[in-house]
Amino acid sequence: MAKANKETTRELHPQEENKLSKQENTDERTTAVRTFIPATDIVENKDSLVVTMDMPGVKKDNINISLDKNELEVEGVIDFEPYKNLKPAYTEYQVGNYARRFTVSSVIDTDKIMAALENGVLTLTLPKVPEAQPRKIEIT
Repeated sequence: MAKANKETTRELHPQEENKLSKQENTDERTTAVRTFIPATDIVENKDSLVVTMDMPGVKKDNINISLDKNELEVEGVIDFEPYKNLKPAYTEYQVGNYARRFTVSSVIDTDKIMAALENGVLTLTLPKVPEAQPRKIEIT
């Protein structure tokens, strides 16, 4: 697994605003393939954090999501076969793999993280532990 640099590691905390810039992951790689940091949105609701990542061209079987010691790592690998014989006259779209890493805080129930891929958008749902969810306090 490729290691992400400091700029690709973000800590997921509720109510935290991260200003993420579009940038290319310039870590040293063993392949001659570009690796991009996918555009990512993080939204908090009362029960969870929802992370959406743009990963166009990546198939479900080519996404690896792992969690190790509260480090959530997402890697997406492009199938370059459809691009192999193309000879474009002009192009603005760059093709490459994707990698992103987050530090997951203790308010996340890591055993219940879910992932879904639809139309090139990966959605990760990170449920909060019950203790971190809002609740009403009764007066006795």
